[in-house]
Amino acid sequence: MKRLYAIAVGLLVIGSAAVWHSQQASSQTGWVTLFDGKSLDHFSPIGDANWQIVDGVVQADKGNGFLVSKDSYKDFQIKAEFYVEPASNSGIFIRATDPQKVTSKNAYEVNIWDTRPDPSYGTGAIVDIAKPSVMLKAGGQWNTYEITAQGPKFTVTLNGTRTVDGAQDGQHAEGRIALQYGGGGVVKFRKVEVKPL
Repeated sequence: MKRLYAIAVGLLVIGSAAVWHSQQASSQTGWVTLFDGKSLDHFSPIGDANWQIVDGVVQADKGNGFLVSKDSYKDFQIKAEFYVEPASNSGIFIRATDPQKVTSKNAYEVNIWDTRPDPSYGTGAIVDIAKPSVMLKAGGQWNTYEITAQGPKFTVTLNGTRTVDGAQDGQHAEGRIALQYGGGGVVKFRKVEVKPL
């Protein structure tokens, strides 16, 4: 019995140390996890998209809407892993100034839409601000977006390829981050992190 108790205490100490180390590593690097596959505590839904957490991802395949961050951000980097079907309409909206009604007019829309009717602002673009320097497709695979907003300057990298490099616009200085479900097929996000600059 004493041996089992000692083992249980030892495992508890090791587990606590691992969690502490993980939290320390996150705080030392400055990255904050907004979605970890388990909860949507950092987001508020708007619209009628049927967001649900399934097997460590948050996904939607019906309706139209957003998951809007509860916090506002000014200068930051985002890393987000996402999956879309080829016809899915999605995006990551940044600096959204109205958390109740997110649009590409009151936020910057980093687009995820391979079949957009005007392909010049398709996947990899910032809609109406910067066309992608390389036309890439995201449908049917897991992808990683890395987005930096610093002052009026923006960069976007999709799967290691820079699609927007140093675009400038000063309309929105600060606001929320919003994950979009706009229709066309399933949209999934499995990891979303932000690092204030």
